[in-house]
Amino acid sequence: MDMLLGILLLLACVRASLIDRRPIVERFNPIRTSSNPTTPLQVGNGNFAFGSDITGLQTFLPFATMSSWGWKNDSLPPGKTVQDVENYRGVSWDNHGRLVQYDFNGGDPDIEQWLISNPNRVNLGRIGLAFHTRDGRNVNTTEDDLTDKHQELDLWSGTLTSAFAWEGERVTVTTIASQESDSVGIRVESSLLRSGQLNVFVDFPWNDGKAKFSAPFVGRWDVPANHTTELSIGRNLDEARAVIRHTMDASTFFTSLGGDAFEINRDSESMHRYTVKPLESASSFAVTVAFSPAGSTPLPSFRETHESASATWDEFWQSGGFVDVLTGSTDPRAVELQRRIILSRYLLRVNEAGDTPPQESGLVNNGWYGKFHMEMYFWHSAHWALWNDWELLRRSSDVYSRFLSSSIRRAQVQQNWDAGARWPKMTDPSGRSAPGQINNLLIWQQVHPIVFAEYEYRAFPTHDILKKWKNVVKETADWMASFAWFNESSGVYDIGPPMYVVSEDTSPNVTRNAAFELAYWDLGLELASGWLERLGEEAPGSWASVKEKLAALPMENGLYSVYEGIEGNFWDDPAFTNDHPALVGLHGWLPQTKNLDVKVAATTAEEVWSHWNISNCWGWDFPMLAMSAARNGQPDKAVEWLLHPSFQFDDAGMPIGGLLWQRGGVGMGVRTRQDFRKMDGM
Repeated sequence: MDMLLGILLLLACVRASLIDRRPIVERFNPIRTSSNPTTPLQVGNGNFAFGSDITGLQTFLPFATMSSWGWKNDSLPPGKTVQDVENYRGVSWDNHGRLVQYDFNGGDPDIEQWLISNPNRVNLGRIGLAFHTRDGRNVNTTEDDLTDKHQELDLWSGTLTSAFAWEGERVTVTTIASQESDSVGIRVESSLLRSGQLNVFVDFPWNDGKAKFSAPFVGRWDVPANHTTELSIGRNLDEARAVIRHTMDASTFFTSLGGDAFEINRDSESMHRYTVKPLESASSFAVTVAFSPAGSTPLPSFRETHESASATWDEFWQSGGFVDVLTGSTDPRAVELQRRIILSRYLLRVNEAGDTPPQESGLVNNGWYGKFHMEMYFWHSAHWALWNDWELLRRSSDVYSRFLSSSIRRAQVQQNWDAGARWPKMTDPSGRSAPGQINNLLIWQQVHPIVFAEYEYRAFPTHDILKKWKNVVKETADWMASFAWFNESSGVYDIGPPMYVVSEDTSPNVTRNAAFELAYWDLGLELASGWLERLGEEAPGSWASVKEKLAALPMENGLYSVYEGIEGNFWDDPAFTNDHPALVGLHGWLPQTKNLDVKVAATTAEEVWSHWNISNCWGWDFPMLAMSAARNGQPDKAVEWLLHPSFQFDDAGMPIGGLLWQRGGVGMGVRTRQDFRKMDGM
């Protein structure tokens, strides 16, 4: 991490001229002539995102409208009460003489599953175009009925423009997301509006936590009796013209509509679909649709939304870091690398710049019930620090302060540790840990807050930053020291068992001294000690003792191994060479730690390249492989990993393959390339 950040800063300082950013960004505007059935084009603001099909809306494909605040709890299982939830207790395991209570195998599988799947993230609603005959009858139009389709997402302004013809008449739809509110501005232009053959509709699905993954669409449209919607018409034209109250179980969400004059009515053929019909006989109609958790919300006009989006996106692209790999490069891979950089930056700004850590599929669809994973927060958000986008990172980085009290209770009250805060893995805005063996026994998320703190201090080396993060850093390191146990027979501090490694594919009851986790523990305790020293305070003796006597990184036959005591032939065992190859993170993702031999790390990385099942690698695995190659002096290999055939992206910049959108990659890994021609803004 230090080396990569250093490259950025160095290149920024020695730049000969500023980059003309706009032409580079706009060169990669996504253009479509038909809908992609699995990935939408999106507009959004980090806390809110709207996915569209070829019409610029959700006319034919019900892509999601999602937010960082849109969550609901399902009703409890039949016969269960709130008291049953409060009484839930997991299993207690002996941890080297300490009885630790974990949230799994709690004896009531129905309550445990409810706790896993609740709360769950919801699709707030669907907006589309309704086609009619001249006498007002609905027409069951399909995308195949449209001709001359052309859609372009202007990345520089966050504006989606979609054009097509229906019944020989042109239709143009402009779609923009406000940057100040969770609303989408829509302008429809067509003579079909004047003839009454084209209207807008809003529709609402049922959402629940029955499905662990919901992709490409979120919510169900076939169970209208499960939920209710209620329409209210606004009387004051300065406020919303209409508000729709959507209730699912005990959760209620509000959709407000404003803009040009319209009438709105419930569709006679659907309980939760409403038709929005312009009142003025004009060929242009603008409407703003806003979503909120509490009643009517102020509605910006379409013009205000457009101005808001244009100004915000212009500032985003003009400020912070920027990478140009095209100018002066003769490498044929440069265009594709640049495309991925630009599209990733846009998608991260739309999906992963909210008030809470993003779920692994952002605001595109749902994975793991829409919950976010704190071990992935590093990959999803640390790049904001390296790109110098601190306003965006600070939206969510205070999650550690928000979760501190509950994490202290988890460590000291529930799990019986001596001190510190144990951070959750799979969680939601409440900070409650979802039950599950992996959720309880994964540990590499523990060091992340110390790294986030260090990044902020390096950018803003002030006493205020030291004080801001002090409690989080101290409680984090206190638990790390408490978790390590002194092995009397070897005279060192071990970590685990029980624990899961990064790849989550070893037996937790035999996993001890995993290589990556040991190195990360070493780095975290070193940074935490330095933090208190900057404040003029002495670090607790337990930190120094654990760090000084921490077990050596495990080795077998001259190479680092996944964990101490693993089978000697693990390199040829697919049970251990699948999924996240964290061994390459020892020197690449992480800087050189105390016990690391750089030559062994480099040799181990090459062994990973030849023995790992790379076809089962995904998301951030490839940037991690690239960072290792770069730090070990192989920049060409780093670029190869970033452009690996198994690491492909579609025209919108979304990964190809699988149901989940596993991003977490290009925004971090691209910094490994040493052939940058120009860089500015850091």
